[in-house]
Amino acid sequence: MENKTYNPYVSAQTQFDNVANLIDLDQATRELLRQPNKEFHVTIPVKMDDGTTKVFNGYRIQHNDARGPAKGGIRFHPQETVDTIRALSLWMTWKCAVVDIPLGGAKGGIICDPHNMSMAEQERLCRGYVRQLSKVMGPVVDVPAPDVMTNGQHMLWMMDEYETINGGHYPGTITGKPVGMGGSLGRTEATGYGVIYTLREALKALHIDIATTTASIQGFGNVAEYAARLYKELGGKIVAISCWDNEDKRSYTYRNLNGIDVDQLVSIKNSFGSINKQKAIELGFELLDGDEWIAQDVDILLPCALENQITPPALEKISAQVKVICEGANGPTTPDSDEIIKAKNIYLVPDFLCNAGGVTCSYFEQVQCNMNYFWPKEEVLEKLDQKMTSAFQAVHKLSQEKNLYMRDAAYVIAINRVAEAVKLRGWV
Repeated sequence: MENKTYNPYVSAQTQFDNVANLIDLDQATRELLRQPNKEFHVTIPVKMDDGTTKVFNGYRIQHNDARGPAKGGIRFHPQETVDTIRALSLWMTWKCAVVDIPLGGAKGGIICDPHNMSMAEQERLCRGYVRQLSKVMGPVVDVPAPDVMTNGQHMLWMMDEYETINGGHYPGTITGKPVGMGGSLGRTEATGYGVIYTLREALKALHIDIATTTASIQGFGNVAEYAARLYKELGGKIVAISCWDNEDKRSYTYRNLNGIDVDQLVSIKNSFGSINKQKAIELGFELLDGDEWIAQDVDILLPCALENQITPPALEKISAQVKVICEGANGPTTPDSDEIIKAKNIYLVPDFLCNAGGVTCSYFEQVQCNMNYFWPKEEVLEKLDQKMTSAFQAVHKLSQEKNLYMRDAAYVIAINRVAEAVKLRGWV
């Protein structure tokens, strides 16, 4: 089959348009919600360690803030595109709405490869990004967080630059900060744990015992690692994990049919989620092509990497054994794949519900920063479980009552909440 190129922004708008038709949304609200409200494109000159100056392109896109300050990560990626960031800003709006937290959607990115930059160069890049955007961010305007190839240290540099510019302490400006510097306990685990909280509830709805299931995972960054840890803790068996190899510039699937020891695999991965393949082979892992994660004979697929990974050609390889797909990544499934998933009778937990644990815990971090009082980890994770479970049950209930695909049900709830907010504000 011919490989097709997918634009994530077109995918996000297609998903929105389908549900707008379903709920008969009025034209003005459609036009307002199917595109970002504000876009900022900036150039960031950075003095490199060798004395030269390199100019980086950065973006911050705010989709909608009718329900509260815009919220969304900042990613570093050499292949970043503005349309990817636009799509992610839309998905952030729906994500905040579906779990019912008082935030809107935004996303940011810088075209760069942090693998090839020193820590000092990365710090200057972070500070330069904030200098360009400080007037359009802040605790009551737009609150960034970590994303692909960014972490708590990057966020702390950004927060420090914002505070330097504004002359005060504003810990609620950015989330995903290190614990002790305004960060929340449980934030590291939050997105991955949220994926498994929704998986647990999906399996309950399907009357399947999680301890009898097997899974294959795409990705081994923060989300995938903690999803793998909690899934294994609940009794599931992981047989394959696919991740990117930065040296070979390609992905591999690491398989162990007896079950993967997550701690063992973590011990041989770097800070960017890339596994040392030679050590993996020495530990007895089978090394398969990176796309083979989707072809495994498992009950559950957990795409926890990048967009547009589950396509019609990929679905041709999917095992008849697969019962559930939980979208840990943002936009991993292309719109033309949904009908195939329905036809295969696979239960899908959509991305902006499944991976909303991160933004939910970021909201908790904001609340704690604003109170200047921080909760113990157990309390954070308990609140996270309650929020994710409640959101899942609302989507599943609507799906059953209206005979809707789970993605459509999640969109109906999220879009209705945002549409109500823009109408109550008198924007349309």
